[in-house]
Amino acid sequence: MSLPEGVLLSQGSPLLAALSGLAREARCLFFAGLPGTGKSLLIHQLAHLAAAGGRRIHLLQWDLARPAFETSAAGRRYPQESGVTHGVIRIAVGRWARPAVARWHAAQPASDLLIGEAPFVGHRFIELARPVDDTAEPLLASPAARFVIPVPSASLRRHLEAERARRTGTPVHAREREDAPPDVLRGVWRELVGVARALGMADAPDDAAYDPAIYRAVYERLLAHRHAQALAVDERLPAAGTSAYDFRIPTTDLVPSDADVARFIAEAEHDYADAAALRREIAGWFNP
Repeated sequence: MSLPEGVLLSQGSPLLAALSGLAREARCLFFAGLPGTGKSLLIHQLAHLAAAGGRRIHLLQWDLARPAFETSAAGRRYPQESGVTHGVIRIAVGRWARPAVARWHAAQPASDLLIGEAPFVGHRFIELARPVDDTAEPLLASPAARFVIPVPSASLRRHLEAERARRTGTPVHAREREDAPPDVLRGVWRELVGVARALGMADAPDDAAYDPAIYRAVYERLLAHRHAQALAVDERLPAAGTSAYDFRIPTTDLVPSDADVARFIAEAEHDYADAAALRREIAGWFNP
């Protein structure tokens, strides 16, 4: 049997089997992990597999939701700093995501699938991992919501970094200009090593090389209240001329309305009017 158009995985690969199962079973599925771990390409592949099975695809992605907040009248008060999203924006986007997921679940038929990207690091959608008494929690805590942690091997991680460096200069798709450059990939890895030390899970130095075991352990800890699974990945997909953002199937993006943006920025401003409190919240993003 031939694979659906847009699927780059090879027949018989463990990765194809894992993603095919998730494409059939999940109501919503979030790929959680650092930039540069292959999340976007896995979302691309899962979406095509699910669509071939007759499911309509909806997407929740940080780099699609964030700009609506940053470019709003309120958000322009909080510009990026050296290419890094302001803390008020990060908190506002995360607070918007939970009710957005709940509304989507209530409005869409059971056959539809929501696929999300949840970096977590630096307070990016970490709210999805935290148990909260709200309308989203019954879904997020249920087996219908799956959180997948792609864990690339050390050799694959080096390949992904090299590919990111190559595409930084010659992007295949316009959205690739929003991707974190290689120096940011290394910076967030160092941040995760610090988190591992803070949680008592490792004593590696800041300059430690990428370690799949540390990476997996930290994200599994973050997702202790969710139905999570680590997905070891060592397969290089033939994606040199393909963009993870170029879908050959219809997709619908979850994006905030103007009213959503105004509401959640105002809430973040109110709750973190003190700059020191905001810095503590962002720095302690990994705390429950």
